[in-house]
Formats: sequence, structure tokens, C-alpha cells
Amino acid sequence: MTGAAALFDTIVAPITQTGGAVAVVRLSGAKSVAIAEVVSDWRQGPAGWATARLAQFRHGDEGIVTAFQPAKSYTGDETVEMSIHGSQASVGALLEACHKEGARLAEPGEFTYRAFMNGRIDLTQAEGVRDTVLAKTEAQLRQANSLRDGHLREQVAGLQDQLLTVLAAIEASTDFSEEVGELDRAAAQNQIGSVQVELSKWLALSQYAALIREGATVALIGRPNVGKSSLLNALTGTDRSIVTAHPGTTRDTVSETIDVQGIVVRFIDTAGIRESLDEIERLGVERSLAETNSADVVWFVYDASQGWTEADEAAMPDRPVTLVANKCDLLSDVSGLPREPAWPVSALTREGVADLLATLVQDVPGAEPPPVNRRHSALIVEAIESLDAATNTLASAVPDDMATVHIRSAIRILGEVTGKTASHDVIERVFQTFCIGK
Repeated sequence: MTGAAALFDTIVAPITQTGGAVAVVRLSGAKSVAIAEVVSDWRQGPAGWATARLAQFRHGDEGIVTAFQPAKSYTGDETVEMSIHGSQASVGALLEACHKEGARLAEPGEFTYRAFMNGRIDLTQAEGVRDTVLAKTEAQLRQANSLRDGHLREQVAGLQDQLLTVLAAIEASTDFSEEVGELDRAAAQNQIGSVQVELSKWLALSQYAALIREGATVALIGRPNVGKSSLLNALTGTDRSIVTAHPGTTRDTVSETIDVQGIVVRFIDTAGIRESLDEIERLGVERSLAETNSADVVWFVYDASQGWTEADEAAMPDRPVTLVANKCDLLSDVSGLPREPAWPVSALTREGVADLLATLVQDVPGAEPPPVNRRHSALIVEAIESLDAATNTLASAVPDDMATVHIRSAIRILGEVTGKTASHDVIERVFQTFCIGK
């Protein structure tokens, strides 16, 4: 963001994608109403707040204008939203007119940044806004909605309250021991322990939250002509990869993304792994190996009708893989596959494909994981470490108040999750991931 002084600027940006039937342009700042009254024939009037009215714009278009008073606007500042036709020419002309009257173009995420700075939302809710915009699956949307609705903020505040209770008990027993008596160290440790248990639970489930939020990459590797491309097409229900009877048809990586029970999965079809004098095929094999190293999951596909061969063994990567025995439709009995355990499938008949897909989500818990992202997880680890230090202090022979340093540290770290105690640099990094208009 452009600094504290910029918070007093009036900013403008389209908050919808340009090029559709309708676009919405938002003004936010002290001059919003005044600018809207200049660039159109709209007038606020005595009861103009939150009342949508048709207006003619100076650049020739017409649309709906709605003004919001600071206490009820998205940003917490005076705001006007103008709905016009979505052509690039119309939106551009309106933005230019607003700029001439003193509004500058909003930076990426600046509307939400103002909402945060004005206390309308906390940092986790701001992240929820961003994640809502980026959501591709229902599971991602549910996770984003949970953040945006403030559920994580409320849970963090609850844990902070528990720690504040312990802190108050330690300070009271230290300063007023004659009146309140000695600290019940066991009770204090139990209270801290309950917070640690909850944080550890969030941390354990964070990998599933990350899987929902970020998705997974699955590389299909193996020798040429074992049916990797056919399997990609069967998995995704497309004809994304070219399929022929000639080995080495796939010379480069081909990818396709689908939704698997709410998780975005990107499948990558790779060039068959073998020694080759063909330079293009050799480069394709190098890319296959690179994808194997970077993928979240690797499915090694072999031809079950030919059995497990020395060439298959030579092509196996040095990392965990799931073996997929393709072309099982050519076998009369799959109970004795050449190499087990392997998932029997047929890319031709699609037999076993659904079961293979299910392996990607078999370990995902039935309950919705808390919407903890990587930033939150790193802070949770720090908070747990501080609480470990606090419980170890209370278990030792040192004075009670020595534990308060660690408890205060944990409270502060949890405040970084919600943004209450986060540094300016941390806040800036979060909003750098936003798009213009949000």
C-alpha cells in the first residue's frame, strides 16, 4: 500500500471484470459523493444513502448509482458504487472522469485494506475475501466463507481469553499473595495445556485445509505406450492428450485440472521414460523427471497385460509412488497382478478409475478442517512453543511470574493471526496477493 497518508485519498476502481454485460465501479473516500455528482446527473439528496437510483453519466452511458455512509460501507469510508455497461470503453471513460475530479486508481486489495485499517474486518477475514474471489470448488468456497465470516478470529479470541485468565491468576498471586493465596500451578498448567491441545489440533488439520485451498498435483509417469495419455483422458473426461499406438507420442508434459470431491487436482501426463537418441523425446523425458520431483503425488503407470518388466523397474523414480496397473481389461484375472500392491484400472473401459481417484481424498477427514493457511500455521507453531516454555516454567522451581513472559508471547503471536499485533510488513505481504478492485 502507499502509506498512511494514502488512506485519506479518494480511490476508484472497477470491482467486477471488465467486458461483461454490467460493470461496477467503486469510489471510496471523502470525495466519493462529490465526484459521483460531477461525473453523472445523480444527486445524493436528503435520503440518498443506500438508495439505488438511475443516472446518466457524463461520458454518455447510463446506470445505477448507490451511495453508502462510512459506518455501513465495505471500506468504512464514504463510498459510491456505479453500475454501468461493462464495455472496456465505458468503464475506461468513467475511470478517467473520476480521475480528473481527484480520485486515484486503487491499488490491488486497497478497498479491503481500508476495511481492515478501519476496523471493519480483521486480517483473517481479509484473507477470506481474497480466498472467496479465488475459490474454484465448493470446498474452497466453504473454507473462504468460514474465514470471511470471522470464525477463525472468534476461535483465536477465545484461546487468547483463556490465556489471559491464566495470566491474571499468576499476576494476582504474585502481587496479592496474602489476599488470594498461592497460584494453583497444576490448574494453570491444565488451562495452558487445553489451549495447546486446540492449537495442535488446528495444526494437524492444516495439511487438509491446505489441500482444499491449494489443491494437489498428480504426475502420471511410466514407460512409453503403457496408456498414460489414455488414463489422463479417462480421469478428466476429456481428449486432452493425443493417443496413438506408437510409443513416445507424448513428447512434452500435458496437464488438465478437475475437481475431486472439492479438491482441485492437476493431472500431468508426461513423456514415457526410456533411453532415446531423439533430442525432442530426450528433452521430454527430462521434463517428466522434473515433474516427478515437484508433484505432490506420483502415479507410476505400467501395462498389466505385459507384466512388470525390467524397463519398468529401471524407470521407477527414487520417491514414493502409487503403482497403477493399466489395461486390466486385457486380463482375465487381476488378482495376481505382476507387481503388487497396484491399482488395477482400464483407461479404455474406465473400470477402476473412480476407485483410483478416491485414493486422493481417502485420508481427508469427514469434518471440515479449520481454515488455517500457511501463514497461520507458522504462527501456531510459534505459539505452541511459547506455551511449552510456559508449562515448563510452571513445572520448575522458578517464581510463578517467570511464566508470564511466555504466556504474553503466545497471546501476542495469536494476535498476529488476526492482525491485531501483526507488523506493517506482514500486513503488506497479505494484501500484495489481492487483485485490483478488491
